[in-house]
Amino acid sequence: MSFLTGSPKSSWQPIMTADTTTSSYWLNWRVLLCAIWVLASATISSLLIRKHEGFRNSKDGSRETQQEASGTLYMDETWRTCLKGIHPAWLLGFRIVAFIVLLVLLIVTAVEDGGSIFYFYTQLTFTTITIYFGLGSLLSMYGCYQYHKKASGDKVDNVDGDAEQGIYDGTALPQSCNKSLAPPEERLVRQPAGLWGYTFQVIFQMNAGAVMLTDCVFWFIIVPFLTIKDYSLNFLVISMHSINAVFLLGDTALNCLRFPWFRIGYFCLWTVVYVIFQWILHACVKLWWPYPFLDLSSPYAPLWYFSVALLHIPCYGIFALLMKLKHHLLSTRYADSYQCVR
Repeated sequence: MSFLTGSPKSSWQPIMTADTTTSSYWLNWRVLLCAIWVLASATISSLLIRKHEGFRNSKDGSRETQQEASGTLYMDETWRTCLKGIHPAWLLGFRIVAFIVLLVLLIVTAVEDGGSIFYFYTQLTFTTITIYFGLGSLLSMYGCYQYHKKASGDKVDNVDGDAEQGIYDGTALPQSCNKSLAPPEERLVRQPAGLWGYTFQVIFQMNAGAVMLTDCVFWFIIVPFLTIKDYSLNFLVISMHSINAVFLLGDTALNCLRFPWFRIGYFCLWTVVYVIFQWILHACVKLWWPYPFLDLSSPYAPLWYFSVALLHIPCYGIFALLMKLKHHLLSTRYADSYQCVR
């Protein structure tokens, strides 16, 4: 358990303010209010995901049809670039470079500070971003193979290359036009994403909000206002709170992924799981809190928890606005080449 209680090498180990294993620490109004915020966030997030994720079936007379929901994703969207003139190999190269750099930074930080780095929300998010680029590299490799087959005129997923590129390209039109103008046989050309495709999309949107949250809290709250004993900014700390956003924004500029609002639910659930994990851990083990605003002994704890919960909306919203800006600029300047669904 020494890796949880910190080590002399750890760059960040706040002073313990109270014994978290006593019943008096948990049985009070502060914890009750914080639990309400956490439970409410988890409930709303789960309802959003259940309502909008994936495909939903609806009956049209005696025949059952498959309607495209807001969470729809096609396999080619995981590896295709936003412009037809950009070869998918460029996105593949970017993802491989990002994966290698992030993995090296993660390994170096783990060697330097030990397993205690995974006690922090930032490092856990950094790990999921590394997984995102690793999975993205594999999907892009598959996509480049499919792209090469299509360019050669071979069949791609049992569809001729010309048909797959085809007379009708569903992503070149707004969604409202796709459903009304495209014949049914043409809408069936594209292959829906499978488990790994949806996992990739979920990690992308979850990290989009989490990266904004961790970097904003670190640079605008922790560094300027909170004094941590023996805490200093070094290369690894700066990299952990900056290069993640740089790589994610770079991938966003190139990729063809969608960004529906309802997947803020995954972002909120990611934070909820982390908070519950911290509560269970502190109830069993007497140790320090990784972030001062998680400390439930403070009379301002309910306000902190409520504020951080609300902070999820602008953090996710910032990334959503960047996506809209990307769609607007590229669809205006490169209307004939742009192939993302807005």
